[in-house]
Amino acid sequence: MTKEELLQKKVSAISLGCDKNRVDLEKILFALKNDGFNIVDSPNEAQIVIVNTCAFILPAKQESIDAIIEMEFLKNQGKLEKILVTGCFPERNFEDLKQNFPNVDAFIRIKDNDKIPQVISNLYSVKESSSKKQTGRLLTTPGSYAFLKIAEGCNNACSYCIIPRIRGRYKSAEINKLIDEAETLVKNGVKEIILVAQDVSRYGEDLYGENKLIELLKKLVKIKELKWIRLHYLYPEKLTPELLEFINTEEKICKYIDVPLQHIDDKILKSMRRRLDEDNTRKLIANIKQNYKNLALRTTFIVGYPGETAHSFKKLCNFIQTAEFDYAGFFPYYKEENTASYFMKNQVSKFTKQFRLNKAKKLQSKIFNNKLKKLIGKEVDALIDGFDFNTGLYFGHTQTLSPNTDFGLLIEGENLKVGDIVKVKLTNFDGNNFGGVRI
Repeated sequence: MTKEELLQKKVSAISLGCDKNRVDLEKILFALKNDGFNIVDSPNEAQIVIVNTCAFILPAKQESIDAIIEMEFLKNQGKLEKILVTGCFPERNFEDLKQNFPNVDAFIRIKDNDKIPQVISNLYSVKESSSKKQTGRLLTTPGSYAFLKIAEGCNNACSYCIIPRIRGRYKSAEINKLIDEAETLVKNGVKEIILVAQDVSRYGEDLYGENKLIELLKKLVKIKELKWIRLHYLYPEKLTPELLEFINTEEKICKYIDVPLQHIDDKILKSMRRRLDEDNTRKLIANIKQNYKNLALRTTFIVGYPGETAHSFKKLCNFIQTAEFDYAGFFPYYKEENTASYFMKNQVSKFTKQFRLNKAKKLQSKIFNNKLKKLIGKEVDALIDGFDFNTGLYFGHTQTLSPNTDFGLLIEGENLKVGDIVKVKLTNFDGNNFGGVRI
């Protein structure tokens, strides 16, 4: 087969997991398109499929397995020629995967993602050109916003988390490279950039010997056509007064804080290897609620962690009720191999975890429903992400509604374009999406 014949093959991709994984895939797709491949949306239209996997917790691993099996089924039917698997799953079970999924043509380590065009060529016995490859991204987001991954890996070593073993130690990207990437995204029409990393708040400490997050933000806000900047995953011990003040006063920074707390009980926090204790966590949240009232506050909690007693869970519920978070996500504890908590005694039963999960969710739902009374009728700025031809409505998000994370926003209006920022009056909430009318 010649290179020209190979390039007639269509390539599709399935991306699972977090937005950091999405950025990795966008770079892979750019490399393939730059190499001359035709990228299509659906695996049913393709001859080659890349499955970009997640393996953070058990449900993510199962979703990855299901996706691989589905692609193997298509291949067995003669509808696919090659299957490539990358992402976090191969990092956990690389040798086992080769045996368990014999119809997969290649498992790719994350560090070798840039070699995927070469891998495909090798699979078809086509000699790859040695010319210098360009780097970039083929966006999979609507185009109004994009993610900017500012660091890889993590140093926090939380007892329940496998990410450091999968992704390695925390490694910040250079400021100048991030600014160049952001400027390219903005030139292509992006209006909001969402900074992502396993821990955004530690940016630069490994590379520059001191925290450089605010310095990075100061450079980003100078990009003229960039309208909004959002921060995802600010660890509580790194929410300094300087950072809070910068978020609160800088016009382009979204008034939104995503800070994973995971629990409030001191014994649980210590066992989790979290670095902020109960007393200081309470003081931090109280400070934000009292002095930064315009900041939406989102968090996540783990219920059913080993050693979580009825008393410690009740304490968590009382904290949630008192703090009144704008948004909160809840996850049952999953016993993950190669983590410290895997070997801990006093594991909580599956039934108890589910009971506590339901109770915490119900509590947060009640808090949010009370907040709805103040939200409906409010006028907000909304970024237009696209148009839904089925409903005849535009869809978008606000500074306090992060896309793909929080509730959606459906907007009545006319002659709007992706990337427009318009004034919208919130009119209703259907349980999944806010409804609004362009003013």
